[in-house]
Amino acid sequence: MFAKNIWWPLKGHFDDLHPEYEVMDWRVRSYFADYVLAPKLWKILIEIKGYGEHVANMDRTKYCNELNRETFLSGMGFHVISFAYDDVANRPDLCIYLLRIVLNRYESANTKVERVFFADNEILRYSLFLARPIRPIDVSHYFSIDHRTAVAHLKRLCQKGWLKPIIRGTGSRILYYEVTKQGLESGLI
Repeated sequence: MFAKNIWWPLKGHFDDLHPEYEVMDWRVRSYFADYVLAPKLWKILIEIKGYGEHVANMDRTKYCNELNRETFLSGMGFHVISFAYDDVANRPDLCIYLLRIVLNRYESANTKVERVFFADNEILRYSLFLARPIRPIDVSHYFSIDHRTAVAHLKRLCQKGWLKPIIRGTGSRILYYEVTKQGLESGLI
């Protein structure tokens, strides 16, 4: 279901996606991850977790083993991503959105991109990290650039449709910028 509802709509191919990928856990026991993406390059491990097996039917020992396994895998260089089976089945758009955010961190490091495009993506990513509308001073401080340059970047993102300006009161002064749906779909993700 993950391959059909999430991966194929997101990527349109199955290159570098390995189902039932065998890894060893901290006890040196075989464990089969649902999927591993590009194990030699990024080592992203994707798990689909059903409520019954992973929550309702879990005792304290199984719970501890689950957390220890994920911590061990993280220590071995895997980035573990877990999706609820119910979300994969009923809310694939949410899963696609979340997976795009994670994959973008890896994929952008492996593609040649223009500096401006990279800056746009980073500003958009930072705005999402803030979880509130972004201000020119936020961009200026975070990226160690002057105020005018920060405003120029934010205006360019507005022209692309990735951000929209927020004006307070009846004035014409822009105080904040908010990420648009188009920004979520085409810029960072």
